[in-house]
Amino acid sequence: AARRALSLAGAGTKAFLQTPPAGGTGPAGSGGEVDVLDCAQTRGIVSYEPSELVITVRAGTPLAEVDAALAEHRQYLPFEPPRFDGRATVGGMVAAGLSGPRRASAGAVRDYLLGTVLVDGRNRLLRFGGEVMKNVAGYDVSRLLAGSHGWLGVIAEVSLKVLPTPEVEVTLAQSLDAGQAIRRFNQWGGQPLPISATSWFAGRAHVRLSGSEASVADAIGRIGGDRLDEAVAATWWADLREQRHPFFDRQWPLWRLSLPAVTAPLELGAPQLIEWGGALRWCAPPAGKASPERIRAAATEVGGTASIHQLPATLPQPYVDFPRTH
Repeated sequence: AARRALSLAGAGTKAFLQTPPAGGTGPAGSGGEVDVLDCAQTRGIVSYEPSELVITVRAGTPLAEVDAALAEHRQYLPFEPPRFDGRATVGGMVAAGLSGPRRASAGAVRDYLLGTVLVDGRNRLLRFGGEVMKNVAGYDVSRLLAGSHGWLGVIAEVSLKVLPTPEVEVTLAQSLDAGQAIRRFNQWGGQPLPISATSWFAGRAHVRLSGSEASVADAIGRIGGDRLDEAVAATWWADLREQRHPFFDRQWPLWRLSLPAVTAPLELGAPQLIEWGGALRWCAPPAGKASPERIRAAATEVGGTASIHQLPATLPQPYVDFPRTH
């Protein structure tokens, strides 16, 4: 009624995605002020049916609590959302729409959303979907909430599909340049191999295999490479998922490029990290190396998009007033 802007906040682990940040200046017509709604107050697991592979959770529930409950029954969230030291919440997970290394093989957050409870701008409690996959007649609003950043309302509760934890996981590593890695990733992706994640950085390609002992053993023989120690492999994928790999800890803007997987390496004069079989390219250009216009144009030319994932505390001049999203 007062036409004031409202910022929806959970644990604040993904505040770096916001423009402006929480507590900043509101949009035109809002009086320039922002009220903050603490969504972390609504927490707890409403129901969990391991035999049905469905869990219903209030939006303020930390992902660490969900992980613990699922682990008791050897189940997990297949899209590997970042936990950010266990503080990230279920509502923030859906609102941000971020998925981890397994996204290319298992699907995104939206693919596991079965139902949601939403509070809209008129303070109405709305329910969409349910707790089974085929339950939607009309537009599937629940999936639309993935990556919506709170624009459509306050996410109060979600029902998610979960899956059994893989029987075996093995990570193989090979020394390849970026072009070789992308070609290999796409060749392997066209074969019936249990690949659950791929990455390339600084001349080293990693491939994670997940499945039964027999299928993983067969894939190891086909792909080859060095088999990583289990703890080393777990750390590698967790560091990518949590965006705490040294590559992400930079003083320069961090770009997230979504490209056709077969796209050859883009020459941007900046360090890059490749995931999702070549479909996700992270890029962190030092000052003066690649202008934001050049990076976005390069992505557009190959049929992709380029968004600014994170900005440093001191904003470089070329990025002032440059749109973060493509």
